[in-house]
Amino acid sequence: MSRHVAIVTDSTAYLPPRTMERHGITAVPLTVVLGDRALEEGTEISTRSLAQALQKRRPVTTSRPSPEVFARTYRKVAEAGATGIVSLHLSAELSGTYDAAVLAAKEAPVPVRVVDTGMIAMALGFCAVAAAEAARTGGSVDEAVTAAEKRAAGTSAYFYVDTLEYLRRGGRIGTAQALFGSALAVKPLLQLYGGRIEPLEKVRTASRAIARLEEVVAERAGAAPVDIAVHHLAAADRASALAERLRARVTGLGELHVSEVGAVIGAHTGPGLLGVVVAAR
Repeated sequence: MSRHVAIVTDSTAYLPPRTMERHGITAVPLTVVLGDRALEEGTEISTRSLAQALQKRRPVTTSRPSPEVFARTYRKVAEAGATGIVSLHLSAELSGTYDAAVLAAKEAPVPVRVVDTGMIAMALGFCAVAAAEAARTGGSVDEAVTAAEKRAAGTSAYFYVDTLEYLRRGGRIGTAQALFGSALAVKPLLQLYGGRIEPLEKVRTASRAIARLEEVVAERAGAAPVDIAVHHLAAADRASALAERLRARVTGLGELHVSEVGAVIGAHTGPGLLGVVVAAR
């Protein structure tokens, strides 16, 4: 049984299954509550089912994993040979997941460092991969945490939504609510800043907003080596087209991921989401 530092994250990292398997990363699922049914993200509810529920205005909420779920995960990872665990999670400004992990870490059989990355989606996923790469080369818990924090410091996330309705409904837009107020006819561009969803710009049409999103990402990437992830919800054609334009435009591009977000983020953004994560290498 190999002895190693293990990396745990949560389901909102939206890492490709092959990437998780290659790096030995374990993801703890968040929960989507659809009506009176609690469903695990990634296994019990599809994004199509979520989009249909939102379009029909069915009540949809999300829930963090319980400390007990984290405790089981930490025990399982320790039994597999881990001598230490780095547990990396979405922004504590957006979810109680970090707090649940902290509670579970106190009773874990091996040392656990729980990190609030301030990120979400592949912005979190890139952090988990950085930590896993550090651990794979024999790095300690501290070294894996440092690698994740360094990746987070060089990562930005921007996104477009067709409407602010879902973010308003879920209480996730923070000061964006004050900025946009009742002006929901605009097409908002948002950013992840300080672990919160904040306004970036407001644009009058969807096509202009997506064009501006592309410009913002290209400006952020510059000529430096970067990895990029393009996320969407029920907007595959838009996402693929944007990804191809970025592939041609970003000279320092390394990895480029295109994926649909899971039900947890989708519940708060609604169909039509188009998001881009830029992570400095």
